[in-house]
Amino acid sequence: MINKDTQLCMSLSGRPGNFGTRFHNYLYAKLGLNFVYKAFTTQDIEHAVKGVRALGIRGCAVSMPFKESCIPFLDELSQSAKAIESVNTIVNTDGYLKAYNTDYIAIEKLIAKYQLDPTASVVVFGSGGMAKAVVAAFKYAGFENLNVYARNKQTGQYLANLYGYSYIETLDNTPADILVNVTPIGMAGGVESDKLSFPETLIQQANVIFDVVALPAETPLINYAQSQGKQTVSGAEVIVLQAVEQFELYTSVRPSDELIAEAASFARQNS
Repeated sequence: MINKDTQLCMSLSGRPGNFGTRFHNYLYAKLGLNFVYKAFTTQDIEHAVKGVRALGIRGCAVSMPFKESCIPFLDELSQSAKAIESVNTIVNTDGYLKAYNTDYIAIEKLIAKYQLDPTASVVVFGSGGMAKAVVAAFKYAGFENLNVYARNKQTGQYLANLYGYSYIETLDNTPADILVNVTPIGMAGGVESDKLSFPETLIQQANVIFDVVALPAETPLINYAQSQGKQTVSGAEVIVLQAVEQFELYTSVRPSDELIAEAASFARQNS
C-alpha cells in the first residue's frame, strides 16, 4: 500500500521503457520495501533534477539524452561518474544529490567476472554514452590495445582520443581478441534487428564477443558467436547488473541472486 512514508524512485529518459519500472517494483514487493518506481520523460532537465531534490525523491535513473546535461545541477559525482563525465543514477540523501554511473560499474564488474585478459586486443563499435562507459571501464581495467570504430567518425575519433586509444576507419581486416558492440544493431524492434554488428570473419577470429544490446538477450551477434563456440557476454547481464547496483544505492539492500533472476525475467516481459 502506498502511503505518506512511501519513498519514490524514478527514471528520466527521452524514451522511457518498462524494464526498470518492472524490475525495481518487483523487488520492492518481494522484499516488502515501502518504495515505488515510476518512469518519466522531460523537456526541462534542470527543473526535473531540481524537482528530485525539492520533492525528496530518493533515487533517479538517468538515460539518454540527459546523462551529461544533468551534471550542472548535482552536488557530487562519484568516481564512477567522474571517470566518464556521465551520469545514469542520482541518489538523494536529505537534499544532497550524488551521482553515479552504474553502466560503468556493471561493465567493470563483468570484465572482472569473466576474467578478460588486459593484454588482449579489443575493438569497440559505437561512440555514444554507453560506449563511453565501456571504453572507460576497459581503460581503467588496464587494457592498452583497444580500437574504437563508429559510423559517426567525429564522435568515434573523439571517444578514442579521450582515453588515449586509436580510431579505425573500417572493421575490415581489424581482428581483435574481444569484440564489443555498443550500437543498436541487433536490438528488438529496430531497423537492424536481424543484422550482425561485426563481420563474420572477425567474429570467427575473436575469443570473446560482448554485446551490450539488452533486448533481446540473444541478439544475432550473440547467437552467431555461440554457434562458433565463442565466449559471450550479453547486454542482458549489463542491464540487470546496472539495475541491481541502482537498487542497492537507493535502498541499501542487495537482493539474492535468485531474486535478481526472478525480477529480471519478470522485467523482460513486455519491456
